[in-house]
Amino acid sequence: MSAILHRQPKSVLPLAVAGDGPYVIDSEGRRYLDASGGAAVSCLGHSCRPVVEAIKEQLDRLPYAHTSFFTNEPSERLAEHLIARAPAGLEKVYFVSGGSEANETALKLARQYFWEKGETGRRHFIGRHQSYHGNTLGALSVGGNPGRRAIFAPILLDTHHVGPCYAYRGKQAAESEEDYGRRVADELEAKILELGAETVIAFVAETVVGATLGAVPAVPGYFKRVREICDRHGILLILDEVMSGMGRTGRLFACEDEGIAPDILTCAKGLGAGYQPIGACLLSGEIYDTIVGASGFFHHGFTYIGHPTACAGGLEVQRTIEREGLLENVQRQGTALREALEERFGNHAHVGDIRGRGLFLGVELVEDRGSKQPFDPARRLHARIKERAMAEGLMCYPGGGTADGVAGDHVLLAPPFIIGEAEVAEIVDKLGRAIDSVLSEPA
Repeated sequence: MSAILHRQPKSVLPLAVAGDGPYVIDSEGRRYLDASGGAAVSCLGHSCRPVVEAIKEQLDRLPYAHTSFFTNEPSERLAEHLIARAPAGLEKVYFVSGGSEANETALKLARQYFWEKGETGRRHFIGRHQSYHGNTLGALSVGGNPGRRAIFAPILLDTHHVGPCYAYRGKQAAESEEDYGRRVADELEAKILELGAETVIAFVAETVVGATLGAVPAVPGYFKRVREICDRHGILLILDEVMSGMGRTGRLFACEDEGIAPDILTCAKGLGAGYQPIGACLLSGEIYDTIVGASGFFHHGFTYIGHPTACAGGLEVQRTIEREGLLENVQRQGTALREALEERFGNHAHVGDIRGRGLFLGVELVEDRGSKQPFDPARRLHARIKERAMAEGLMCYPGGGTADGVAGDHVLLAPPFIIGEAEVAEIVDKLGRAIDSVLSEPA
């Protein structure tokens, strides 16, 4: 009997004891190919020695020093590394311990920016339906995942939501992708005008929607239109790249493919690859200068911000990605994985869509391809597929559909950047067996 309150206390989990490249090994010696990077975290796999050594060396020098007294070399160097490669205008970094903290920080930073400018009446955040930004109350409030919000709805912030850019279900047959993108972006402008632009703080969006929809990228032009709308009405654009960033899509920052830069960008997961808990909030020079030039104090903080050991690990993760040319491998193996998925599932009676970028891919399951009718959520296909895949020795990240048919069950794939052809073939083979086995069972 475990003394831990696990995520699902009624389940009996295998005991992970070792890692070997893209594989996790349990106490009985079983090997599991990590086709989801856990939750899109383990981008370097589970046994990268240079990262381990960097962490050990930092522990020998200085494990921790509170940032109200000191700065430290690893955090300074990691910040310089990120800003040198960040989209134009992002000039400063605030380090935290994970994605939820990063998005909570972004919300408070955005509010204080306008407070320092004297625009104290700004109070509204606009997010998107079918999104997810973390489990702290602020991040959960701006997110649009109904299942995660439901229990806590009475204590969430009063936020507003517009439709996602989800072409598979939202684009009309007669629309071009560009016309669709403009239509859904215009929902944002309508909401801003409804609330009054002078009351809106920011629009918050995942650059590529992660687990809630299953690796859904925006159509071309959508984010450029969003950037124009935010600029026209004087509100901030916050991009959440906690899942999609740090190389996951084949770019260090996913918004590079959109041709825009946000005012605030959040990242985590692949920033530290799971070797240490770390996240970051990158902010524009304008936001930084405004706060420093006014009160000179950011009214926010966590105990472990700028943690030396976490930053030392994160810096070596990023150096390893560059040294080993892993962004190129993400692009190469991402193409191979998508082609293999399309060959295996492209004509599958219950696969409606295969989408994503780089090694951030999603497969959406439907009861009927023609109508795109999702399976009844009561069947819990996603949970059963995860269980069956684990029995096959494959870790994947399935998500459930919605009762109103807004989204279907899906499987998210986000394997380590180090995979090759053999792992691509293994992922598709084992996932295919798991999906077909579950779908063959009586409803």
